[in-house]
Amino acid sequence: MARLPRLDAPGHCHLVILPVVAGRPLAPGDADRLAWLAALHEAMEPERVVIHAWALRPDAAWLLLTPAASGSLGRAMQALGRRYVAGYHRRHGSKGPLWAGRFRAAVVEPGAWRLAATLWVDAQGQAPGGFSSDSARAGVVPRPGWLSDPPELWALGNTPFEREASWQARLNQGVSSTQAETLGHAAQGNWVVGSIAFASALAETLGRPTRPRPRGRYRSGPAG
Repeated sequence: MARLPRLDAPGHCHLVILPVVAGRPLAPGDADRLAWLAALHEAMEPERVVIHAWALRPDAAWLLLTPAASGSLGRAMQALGRRYVAGYHRRHGSKGPLWAGRFRAAVVEPGAWRLAATLWVDAQGQAPGGFSSDSARAGVVPRPGWLSDPPELWALGNTPFEREASWQARLNQGVSSTQAETLGHAAQGNWVVGSIAFASALAETLGRPTRPRPRGRYRSGPAG
């Protein structure tokens, strides 16, 4: 069966996972993390791709992005890969591929699922060797001006303090195993995360299936 084209839905949030070759840690030092943030901004800005969240783990990069135009996400990810890998090899005296294949992506419905996806990405920074946008949202590291909170985060409180406290409480709780499984499966399969109505509307617009054939009841929102 031929591989479906990657979902490309301008104006919609995309959960992106970029796997790393086994045994090659993605960002082993502070210099790598700073270089990643610089490369991320420099790659996304020309394509008008909005950055909502990022996370680095030894085995993968995680991103939550909203592209403005068709094709812009793919071009931005190619630019990010080239920029970061070139500097990575210079810093570490290495060569060869860093990425283990193409990036994976899921389109995420606004609302509860977009909030869950943001939380899932931010929470990756709490894992050993992890670094995520949570450190910027919490004020641990300077917040880049280009980091754009999804609207759902603004609804968590009336003041920055209230929003930060609410977000940290959610991070401490984490996403449920059901949410994580749903988000991960959608990203790996290049599907939509959201309601049947949202997935069906995108399928009609994009002219391709947006979710696998359901084996059981299809969830319309995050469980937790």
